Amino acid sequence: MKWVSVLCAVALSQVVSPVLAANLASPVGTWEIEMRDSRYQVEMCGENEDQLCGTLIWLGNGADNEENLPYLNTLLIDHAPQVGENRWRGKLHIFGQTATGTITQVSDNRIELEGCVAFVLCRTYQLYRID
Repeated sequence: MKWVSVLCAVALSQVVSPVLAANLASPVGTWEIEMRDSRYQVEMCGENEDQLCGTLIWLGNGADNEENLPYLNTLLIDHAPQVGENRWRGKLHIFGQTATGTITQVSDNRIELEGCVAFVLCRTYQLYRID
């Protein structure tokens, strides 16, 4: 009987999860990285507005220095096409480094960026909606 309950719960999660994912708010807006030292304007871009772009619009809390200022108003998320529900894949430009990355909107107010340089150096960042 215990296994039946577990199987029912798993089956229900497979039906409900896609429905919940489809109901997330648009990723368009202003987002702040978890370290609270940079903000990004995220918008739909591309010829058909079907790609995701994110531009660095603010630096602070120590990140607003000579080394980072040249990246202000440049793309972090560079025309990433959608590859699934609330998920995009493309190039991430992180302060002079270019990574292949996945952008996943986890909730209305959180985006997760996963990027790898040369398939070896990987890092995950969290962005939080601020507007």
